[in-house]
Formats: sequence, C-alpha cells, structure tokens
Amino acid sequence: MFVSKVSIPLRHHPFFSSPNPNPNPNPNPNPKAIPLKPLRLHPLRSSIPPSPPITTSTASPPTPAQTRVDILSESLPFIQRFRGKTIVVKYGGAAMKSAALQRNVLSDLVLLSCVGLRLVLVHGGGPEINAWLLRTGHEPKFHNGLRVTDAHTMEVVEMVLAGKINKNLVAEINMLGGTGVGLCGKDARLLTARPSSESAVLGFVGEVARVDPSVLRPILADGHIPVIASVAADEAGQGYNVNADTAAGELAAAVGAEKLILLTDVAGILEDRNDPGSLVKEIDIAGIRRMMEEGKVAGGMIPKVSCCVRSLAQGVRTASIIDGRVPHSLLLEILTDEGAGTMITG
Repeated sequence: MFVSKVSIPLRHHPFFSSPNPNPNPNPNPNPKAIPLKPLRLHPLRSSIPPSPPITTSTASPPTPAQTRVDILSESLPFIQRFRGKTIVVKYGGAAMKSAALQRNVLSDLVLLSCVGLRLVLVHGGGPEINAWLLRTGHEPKFHNGLRVTDAHTMEVVEMVLAGKINKNLVAEINMLGGTGVGLCGKDARLLTARPSSESAVLGFVGEVARVDPSVLRPILADGHIPVIASVAADEAGQGYNVNADTAAGELAAAVGAEKLILLTDVAGILEDRNDPGSLVKEIDIAGIRRMMEEGKVAGGMIPKVSCCVRSLAQGVRTASIIDGRVPHSLLLEILTDEGAGTMITG
C-alpha cells in the first residue's frame, strides 16, 4: 500500500509533535498550539460515529505523548471518511509568501497523503511574478483584478509558475518525505485553454476549455502528489495564463474529487464583510447565490465562490474557502468537525 512510500514518521509532523521536549507532564502547554475541541461530527464530514472517549487517570495532567495519542484517536473517523478520496487544494496568497506557512501547508499535505488521502496541489504565484516582471523592467498591469498578460508577461508567468515555484514546491514535498510530481496544464494536455472573453484587453489570459486528467490517475494511484502550475496552451500551442482558482475547480470536477479547498488570505465568507466574527461556517449553493444577489459576496471573493459553485455543479461533493494564514488550516478543515473557513455544499 502506498502509505509505505512516505517515509516521514507521523510523530515528526508539527501537528503531532510535542511543544515541550521535556518528557515530564507539562500543565502549561504552548499557547501557539492548536487547541483541541470536542468533535461534533457532521454527516458530510464523516458517516462513522466518533470513537468512544479515552478515559485517563485524573491523578495527573496528560503527558505530551498521551495528548498525541488522543489526537490520533479522535482523527480516526475523519481519516476513514476521506481515505482513498481525492482532495484538490489550490495554494497561493499569504500562505505562499511566508516560508514558515509554506512548510506548514506542505507538511500537512504529506501527512494527509501518508494516511491514505489522494492530494492534488494547484498553485499560482502572483507576488513572485510581479517581482520578476519588475526585475526585467516591466511594470505589472491589471484590469478588473486580472493580470494583463502580453507576450513578455506570458514568458515570465510560465518561467516563474511552471519553473521556479513549481519545482521549489516539489523539492520541499520530497524533502518532507512525500513524493511530489511537478506538472503544468501543458503536460499531457492536462488543461486545454481558450482565450478569455476579454482577450482584447487582457492578452494571453485563458479560460479552461477542456481537462484531460488521464496523466493524474497513475500518479495518484501510486501515492504521489501532483503539483500543478496554472499555465496551459490552446489547440495551436499558444500559452495562456489561467486563474489558479479556476484551474483547481475544473481539475476537481474532472478527477471526481471529494473536496475542493481554496487557501485564501481571508477567514472565509462573511455574512457582514465589515465584521470578521460573522463567518459563515456552512452554506449551500442556493444560500451562496442569495448572498451574491444581496451584495454580501463581492470583489475578489466572487470568482472564488463562482469556481466553487461550478465544481459542485459538476459533481464535487463539497468546496471550502479557508484561511491559509492559520497554521494547519488544512488539517483543521479535513480532520475536525470545526473546519477552518466556509464549506459550500451542493
């Protein structure tokens, strides 16, 4: 079974590691550690009843080792729920800018792969593209939030996304004990692009015309993690810059993913955009459309929500928009009933 292909021991993953190497009981745990909350299993997250609570002696506080064992035990129903299922994760934004958060996200991917989930990572890399454009003497240009992509910009986009960022992510996944396989939409006709409806203004910005996921199936079956840069080509071979959220949504539908997760720079969808405490934890398609009509979903959140709705309409079971700035947000979303953002259901 492919779990054996991943050599990183679970005890070395930061989510399960002790915040204090001292083996003595520590009644004052690291305040940065993720607090454990009682699980309230949602039918969409697991159809398996939770494991009975483990009773421990009340004579002394639990040791770090006992805490790790309790976490693993409580995670069992969620692991059983998602084992063998495909999860597509779109990665970018603030979680990509910070080296610490990047290591955090990738180690979570390796852990989830280790326990039997099939992970597909789709990435962008806007800030680094901007930096390289400036280094080559070109000012980045945008129109309605989308990058204007002339011939020179397209060269830089492909160099940065399919070259530098993609291979760095693959190398780090491999270093963490997983097996990353770097691809872009051009490989094996994975994504075929067509010009955007605003191509007269945006240039080589593309939409996804077709997805051929056949190259992904043996990679996933062997327990590897495909890492996909969001550039593609049209039928004539012309390269296009494709929005990473859109690419992830179309790939999720094509591979029959159980779940699509978009890592973003916000907490999720807010009932009141001015109130960070108004996070909508779960909503269906009808509810999200109502929020869009009422103007509660606007700006940069519209294409993300639209991508989620489109993937759900094509058979993806749930789509989540979560805060990539929160450490271990992927594990919180998949291995707990609390989640880490907004989950949209069909």
